[in-house]
Amino acid sequence: MAALYLFLLFYCTLSTFGKRYQPTWDSLESRPLPDWYDEAKLGIFMHWGVFSVPSYNAVWFWNNWKNGNRDIVNFMKRNYRPDFTYADFAADFKAEFYDPKRWAAILEASGAKYVVLVSKHHEGFTNWPSNYSWNWNSYDVGPHRDLVGELADAIRNTTNLRFGLYHSLFEWYNPLYLRDKANNFTTQDFVKSKSMPELYELVNRYKPEVVWSDGAWEAPDTYWTSKEFLAWLYNDSPVKDTVVTNDRWGKGDICHHGGYFTCSDKYLPTTLQKRKFENAMTIDKNHWGFRRDARIEDFFSARELIATFAQTVSCGGNMLMNVGPTSYGTIQPVYEERLLQFGKWMRINGEAIYSSKPWTVQQDNATQTCWYTMKKTETGTNVYAIILDWPDTNYLYLNAPITSSSTLITMLGYQDYNFSYSKVQSSGVNITLPNISFSKIPSTDAWVFKMTDISN
Repeated sequence: MAALYLFLLFYCTLSTFGKRYQPTWDSLESRPLPDWYDEAKLGIFMHWGVFSVPSYNAVWFWNNWKNGNRDIVNFMKRNYRPDFTYADFAADFKAEFYDPKRWAAILEASGAKYVVLVSKHHEGFTNWPSNYSWNWNSYDVGPHRDLVGELADAIRNTTNLRFGLYHSLFEWYNPLYLRDKANNFTTQDFVKSKSMPELYELVNRYKPEVVWSDGAWEAPDTYWTSKEFLAWLYNDSPVKDTVVTNDRWGKGDICHHGGYFTCSDKYLPTTLQKRKFENAMTIDKNHWGFRRDARIEDFFSARELIATFAQTVSCGGNMLMNVGPTSYGTIQPVYEERLLQFGKWMRINGEAIYSSKPWTVQQDNATQTCWYTMKKTETGTNVYAIILDWPDTNYLYLNAPITSSSTLITMLGYQDYNFSYSKVQSSGVNITLPNISFSKIPSTDAWVFKMTDISN
């Protein structure tokens, strides 16, 4: 009997902690999303590559040039010799001022908990010395450095951030890919010799805890062998217990299959989502890479970024906020300023963000500029109202909260002050706002009211 008990205990333990995921979506999607990702809420995206050299029309420069974009064609005629090719830009991708430790410090100061660096975009240039990208990588040409490896080391050695990598499955003009495409993806020469070997190499060498796939929309996941890769990633890779992945693994998979959903660039729902999602957006309103011709009005203000973030988190998502470094290896001051402004707000209001959960209500219908989060504690549940517009009157009316006799209302960053309030009929609360001096108000962008012992 004792032997049978030990066998059953061993079997249950193996089933719970030693599950082998199969290369099917049903099996892969049964894997729980590691807790750290939902708790993190904010990540920083970094689009960096050869496209950072022309720094005009940003990351799709090559493709748009080849397709006859008039602005780019004229730009090249005015500034470069007639026989200049896109590959010639690589020699000027020098990253001479690239200081990974400084990058890491700026990224940590933003309040983010993870970073996702572009290891290879659709142009095919790898930011690491890949064994599968001869003479079209950052070690053989341009910087002559392992850009991925240096940032990975700086992030892990000097910060508490988690390191992740973006990787494009396809390459616009790789002959092997174009041949597979011409064969209606019945052949897999590009996948077997280039794309998938790169992914395995990245994971084994740099151990990213986010694998952010892209460039899969032209071919099904059976062509890319994505499910086989994910099964290995979850079962046997060096990051099998902590890695998270997105939903861009094949034609038709986006917003349907994968780890968390991205659904589309800048995905920003207004209601609570059933599946964990990520709003991949960029500080430059229209582009992902550094642009020399950008104007200040092309960038979101800190207030606009915080408003987007509040909505994202309230609806159950993370935000992946993009910056575009320069070809010479710096983070442009406007990007750095936005990151530092965001981090200042997070240091005051992070209690309402990190490890929070969506509340029963997302947006208060009494004001269109209030988003809710909540957090369970040992003593009860705290509800946080993120207010994007300070009222013109001396009170703030919220329709959703139902107060109790023990409700306490405070404002994060405004220490040791309990706000007085009055209950409105069966639902709703009027919060009386005191005269707060400018030097005492915790933020000028958004304010968080913390409420205890309330319901909805």
